[in-house]
Amino acid sequence: MPSWRGTRAGSGTAGAAASAPPGPRVRVRSGLGRVLRARRVKARRTRGRRLRRALTVLLALVLTLAGAVVVAYRLTLIPEPHPETAMQSTVFVDSRGDYLGRRGPVDRQAVPLAQVPRHVQEAVIAAENRSFRTDTGVSPTAIVRAAWSTLSGGGRQGGSTITQQYVKNALLSPQQSLSRKAREALIAVKLDRTRSKNEILEGYLNTVYFGRGAAGIQAAARNYFGVDAARLTVSQGAALAAVINIPSYYEKAGSDAAVTAKLTRRWEWVLDAMADSGAITPAQRAAARLPAFRFYPPGATDGQRQYLIDVAAAEAADRLGITQDELARGGYTVRTTFDLAAQDAAAESAADPAGVKGVSLHSTIVALVPGDGAIRVLYGGADYARQPFNDALAGAVEAGTAMEPFTRARLGPPLAELPKRAAPTPLSLSAAYATAAAGGTYAEPYTVQRITRDGRTLYTARPRTRTVMGPSTVQLVTKLLHPSGGTWGVFTGGAGTRTLWQTMYDARLSTTVALFAQHPAHGRHPARIAQLPSTAANSAAEMVAGVMNRLDPVTVRPGRGAVATSGG
Repeated sequence: MPSWRGTRAGSGTAGAAASAPPGPRVRVRSGLGRVLRARRVKARRTRGRRLRRALTVLLALVLTLAGAVVVAYRLTLIPEPHPETAMQSTVFVDSRGDYLGRRGPVDRQAVPLAQVPRHVQEAVIAAENRSFRTDTGVSPTAIVRAAWSTLSGGGRQGGSTITQQYVKNALLSPQQSLSRKAREALIAVKLDRTRSKNEILEGYLNTVYFGRGAAGIQAAARNYFGVDAARLTVSQGAALAAVINIPSYYEKAGSDAAVTAKLTRRWEWVLDAMADSGAITPAQRAAARLPAFRFYPPGATDGQRQYLIDVAAAEAADRLGITQDELARGGYTVRTTFDLAAQDAAAESAADPAGVKGVSLHSTIVALVPGDGAIRVLYGGADYARQPFNDALAGAVEAGTAMEPFTRARLGPPLAELPKRAAPTPLSLSAAYATAAAGGTYAEPYTVQRITRDGRTLYTARPRTRTVMGPSTVQLVTKLLHPSGGTWGVFTGGAGTRTLWQTMYDARLSTTVALFAQHPAHGRHPARIAQLPSTAANSAAEMVAGVMNRLDPVTVRPGRGAVATSGG
């Protein structure tokens, strides 16, 4: 009985438990399961519809963006270059083409691409944009590569193509913003579709900054190596291409060891890229050596050259019928008649002549080609910064006995008035001596041999001559000028101990030196004439001999100014 009851009781309890309703937790889990199963079923049923909807939205977004880009592209106009990029400087060179100096608001001279050697073009492409010949004006891969290089700590790389850099340099402002970068890209693409690659490369090479104040390849070639762009070697071209990366840093190459070492590595990288692309041969790569850079910074402006540029600029503007401001901004190349080697010799000999304490000794030197009028040397003062007035050109120096050979002669114009002047300019008296050396033929002095721009010759000098002395007058003047050995004419004269003149001439050159001394102005007392030191005659002789010995025989050939030669 008891056991039976127990068994029954136990069976009843188990059954009751089995038949009892589920608890709260079970009900929740069961409900969530049903919801999730329903959602999964619904998701499977609507997956295709949702995917189609997402793709439709994405396509609409892409089409909208593409449409916006197309509209922006069509509305984008290629702007005109900045006025400053159209400005150029005018460059002055001596009679052999050596760089003399420049005038203008910016150191830039545009040159046709044809005047830039192919190896220089390829060097710039290798350094700045290797896909330039084939890209569309922008290079997404270059942008990604530049970004990765920056993020990964690699060297600095440009993400902009040459076309984009040209747009930034010449057509847009340097402002850094997303909107300007987007406009830059649109203009670059449009420019690439409407202009040839050569036109874009020419514009870029004429506007990109190279440091040392040089904008464009022509100014850079002169500032770094003292040559025209057309004469750049493979090594020089690669060096300039390497400079573009950080011009304000690399401009010190040649004078800063650390900068030179860093530029050398980049220069080698450019050459390697050129060799890999076939722009240069393996032999050219192996033979390349880092070129010698002109020292930088150059120091104070050479005052002597400013005297020369002043005279030549005034004459060039007059020959072209424009103002000197227009000349400075016009991008001309003025080949002068000066010989820099002889000019430097004159400056060296006149730099520190023996003098007397408290006395300022003034020296002027003029060298002319007899029968032609080309001025090879025009030394008008020791320092242009302290004395912009050119004593040789416009100074009045007491002549005294230096005028004697011409006071007894019958002279035609313009020398007829010369004997009436007690204090002629050194240039006017030098022209008279040159006339005697030319057998009585007067040649109007000139300083501009040729003017060119964009490869075109705009002006070529022709000697302006006339006979101003008859045969008998020539004999008289020559006799009074004390010929020595029948080859050289040497004459010394002056006004007592106040001034001294000395001239030496032959058929190829007439050189005149004039010396005078002054007590400098002090307080309220103006400058006044002083006695020349006893060494003045020796100083004058040394100056004349220095010029005659240093002059290049080729540059003093009579008629040289009338010959049109190549180059600019």
